[in-house]
Amino acid sequence: MASTSTPATKLLTREKVSHRVHEYDHDARAASYGTEAVDVLGARLGVEAGQIFKTLVVKLSDGKLAVAVIPVPAKLSLKAVAGALGGGKSVMADRADAERATGYVLGGISPLGQRSRLRTVVDASAQDWGQVLCSAGRRGLEIELAPADLIRLTGAVVAPITAGP
Repeated sequence: MASTSTPATKLLTREKVSHRVHEYDHDARAASYGTEAVDVLGARLGVEAGQIFKTLVVKLSDGKLAVAVIPVPAKLSLKAVAGALGGGKSVMADRADAERATGYVLGGISPLGQRSRLRTVVDASAQDWGQVLCSAGRRGLEIELAPADLIRLTGAVVAPITAGP
């Protein structure tokens, strides 16, 4: 397996944040990176799908990029993200823009250790868990940490940003 050292894990180590890194063999044929993480780690670690979060990059109406961190099974509410970050509208960011701004590849974008620190909103459901998992900065690598640490290190706003039940 490849090294587990990424900008995200280096940030956590530098900040002395308690965390665990979980690695698995990424299947290049996987239809969804998040679902793959849930399928592999949910069973291995005994965690629920709602504890594993995906990182989505959106483009706000002012043209700036921002990050939304939501549970893998949930659907993002673009309206709620825009509202949480000051109004207007938002759309999903272009893949190339997201990768360029964060320094990570799609499917491995971490909310931590990004090349350019983007405004971030974490779904309020993260606070329901003692520990959450999110990408560590590459496909097949997840970080487990306290939601409070994720929120603090990303400077995130916390708001309900998922659509539907």
